[in-house]
Amino acid sequence: MQIAILLFDRFTALDAVGPYEMLCRLPDAEAVFVAEHTGPVANDRGELALVASKTFAEVPRPDIVVVPGGPGQSEMMENQALLAWLRAVDVTTTWTTSVCTGSLLLAAAGLLKGRPATSHWLALDFLKKLGAEPTGDRVVVDGKYITAAGVSSGIDMGLTLVGRIAGDEHAQAVQLLTEYDPQPPYDAGSPAKAPAALVEEFRTKSRFILQ
Repeated sequence: MQIAILLFDRFTALDAVGPYEMLCRLPDAEAVFVAEHTGPVANDRGELALVASKTFAEVPRPDIVVVPGGPGQSEMMENQALLAWLRAVDVTTTWTTSVCTGSLLLAAAGLLKGRPATSHWLALDFLKKLGAEPTGDRVVVDGKYITAAGVSSGIDMGLTLVGRIAGDEHAQAVQLLTEYDPQPPYDAGSPAKAPAALVEEFRTKSRFILQ
């Protein structure tokens, strides 16, 4: 089973690494990091890089595709090589997935039209503009398409997919061995729970303000 994790300049590291840490523990799984060109790809802070070992042409039929988000997603919305690859591999994938604003790339490729999907909370209106039906859920499963909300939810998405593929017991084992037992010190992880002033501040500054 080949798992292709997309990389592009200024991706958000946890969007890619969170699902990787769950999915790489599937039986007989091979995880590959894929980009338009091979080599190091810097994250959104420019302080960390993951290495793309394969180009789009070298990964024509992955079983699973994971599309991360991040500030670099905005520029990638018009990257025809990337969008064409997403469309091409989606024809044969068993699962097509995204984390955070990665769903905007799936939508830009025409893969989420009319489908329920999620994204970072600041990007939900933009997702709707691209033809998807946005929800505020943390993980949305619609057929073979699984989209996750912002950043940390990619771990939940990966674990959900492990359960779908390898069964509940294997997914529980992965959760246990990675000690994924979130107990955050604050309860401000969604706009419904965070202080209203913080929500408004980030909405005002958002790159997803619709014109």
